[in-house]
Amino acid sequence: MVGYAFMGAAHSQGWRTVGRVFDLPLRPAMNAVCGRNRDAVAAAAARHGWAAAETDWRRLLDRDDVQLVDICTPGDSHAEIAVAALEAGKHVLCEKPLANSVAEAEAMAAAAGTARAGGRVAMVGFNYRRTPAVALARRMIRDGRIGTLRHVRASYLQDWLVDPEAPLTWRLRRDQAGSGALGDLGAHIVDLAQYLAGERLTGVSAVTGTFVRERPLPSGGRGTVTVDDAALFTGRFASGALASFEASRVAAGRKNALRIELNGERGSLAFDLERLNELSFHDQTEPAVAAGFRRILVTEPGHPYLKAWWPPGHGLGYEHTFVHQARDLVHAVAAGTEPAPSFADGLQVQRVLAAVEASAAGNCAYTPVSPAVADFPT
Repeated sequence: MVGYAFMGAAHSQGWRTVGRVFDLPLRPAMNAVCGRNRDAVAAAAARHGWAAAETDWRRLLDRDDVQLVDICTPGDSHAEIAVAALEAGKHVLCEKPLANSVAEAEAMAAAAGTARAGGRVAMVGFNYRRTPAVALARRMIRDGRIGTLRHVRASYLQDWLVDPEAPLTWRLRRDQAGSGALGDLGAHIVDLAQYLAGERLTGVSAVTGTFVRERPLPSGGRGTVTVDDAALFTGRFASGALASFEASRVAAGRKNALRIELNGERGSLAFDLERLNELSFHDQTEPAVAAGFRRILVTEPGHPYLKAWWPPGHGLGYEHTFVHQARDLVHAVAAGTEPAPSFADGLQVQRVLAAVEASAAGNCAYTPVSPAVADFPT
């Protein structure tokens, strides 16, 4: 694994736990974690259960005991590490968003395609797909429970940048993060919308805003914020269904508020991350006198992933999405099958993000997502 901070800790939890919960065709061995600060990465290795620590990610590619590289670094290094790892014959897991630009994402997807022919797989880490309630919603939509899709509403709101004196970290620098709330949060809801709908967005119309343009530097003084604080955009799917999206890191009182609702001709489904063991479902075909949204408690052994966990009614949490992510990737590696979401899926999300920025720069002009294709891989 490359990177050991927030996402590194979450991914470590997944790798450390997955073999203790699920029956796997292969058993992950946490052989090495890499970071630039020798003392800090050594401490992270000891804390999270890694056998060794490295300070140069290139050394991981030379190690025979490393067969998979998990990338948990800022976006500006994703492309270089992922392409090199795939060319070195390693499987790759890369955190979202896939890259900082469409060009980088295209290079990564191309490298993944070449590696695929040699038996190596590459997956992008959109962990919210692995929430059992979201996976159940996907199953219900594919089974036709809401009928033809008409409308999607998605929002992801946080408040950690409300304070104008919050420090200027790498997430607020375009050269390292690529974009702000758009890439950090918007990437998740774009992926979820396309995943649940089973089709791609073909065009968007957007506005973005940066409300605090200078923040204190950790080393002293002040620096310029070069990314967005919030992004709002509408979109159209290939089928003609409409969508609206909100991503903000300045929504006071919202800590990690992701919500998505899909409306179809036969009903609606809604998921709220703050109630992540639940799914709301309305069946429009029921008589109106008794119809309404009903709460599905997603803890039954017949629900996605849950047979391996606790008795019904015992809920899971955020960290379990990374265990499920590791489980799905290990199965893909063992079977030699394309994992989902693939680097091609990550590239599609990157194209949507680029279209949002282009639309916002053009004062909300409708901007096609290029290339606009109707099919969407399962």
